[in-house]
Amino acid sequence: MGDTDWSALKPVEPSPAQCCGSGCSPCIYDLYQADLELWEKAKGRGDPRLLSKAKVQSPSVLLNTETFTGFTICSIEKETEDTKRYRFHLPPDASLGLTLGQHLVLRESVNGLDVQRAYTPISPIDAKGYFDVLIKVYDHGLMSQRIKCWREGDTVLWRGPFGGFPYKPNKFGELLLLCSGTGLAPMIPILTYVTDNEDDETFITLVVCFRTLSNVYIRSFLQEEARFWNVRVFYVFSQEKSLEDLPMSYRENAVLGRISSASLQKVLDTCRKKPFVLLCGSASFTEDLTAMLQGLGHSTDSIFSF
Repeated sequence: MGDTDWSALKPVEPSPAQCCGSGCSPCIYDLYQADLELWEKAKGRGDPRLLSKAKVQSPSVLLNTETFTGFTICSIEKETEDTKRYRFHLPPDASLGLTLGQHLVLRESVNGLDVQRAYTPISPIDAKGYFDVLIKVYDHGLMSQRIKCWREGDTVLWRGPFGGFPYKPNKFGELLLLCSGTGLAPMIPILTYVTDNEDDETFITLVVCFRTLSNVYIRSFLQEEARFWNVRVFYVFSQEKSLEDLPMSYRENAVLGRISSASLQKVLDTCRKKPFVLLCGSASFTEDLTAMLQGLGHSTDSIFSF
């Protein structure tokens, strides 16, 4: 096995934002260290089979941070050409008991190798009997090779939850949610949580960045949310050629090209209250947007990255 293959199997170090700071035992960093030590041992011996020795626990236990639980796929819904929504079965009236922004770790075996990736459920945190995960499939991704083969009735292994965004109703005057691609995932439960609570008067401004309109996930959901008095949704399309090519309902709230300091400033100028910012996207997206926000005078203590 070449260095490139081992690199793809190496556990990804959590970002500081993924630690909830609640003194969890084990912490996500403890689990990362254990996975890293196992990876180093397997690499040192040249035996990737050692990575497949993760524990699996009984389906009667919903979630655990240390061991994996099997959940059955009950439906698969296509969102875009490369992204689908997978619904997993839970016992009737049972909920995962997540808090906002928490993610799960998926484990799959690809050609006998253990591969793990993190995903944030997009279903409401109090959803009963199911949970939904939005997954983009990449042409050459190790995990994607296995996900392409998923079918209804298959059992998939998850562990968690990890991370999370500490939120209470009316804690912030306004939330500015900036996301790119599947970075939309942790924003969805936050939107639902606020708009489902009539007593929560937090303003929400959501800015989503995609290549084209056809790449936007859960479009009908976003349109429904934008009808709430306290919610605004803006779109940034990097590969659309003209606003005139978009449906009328998108033209007023869409910008062509990539998000810039100038366009970000325009959004900030229209916020009804000083916003607390949530970021989610690729590492480069998060880094660029953080730099832009700081350049516009936004302090780091009012920015949270998933």
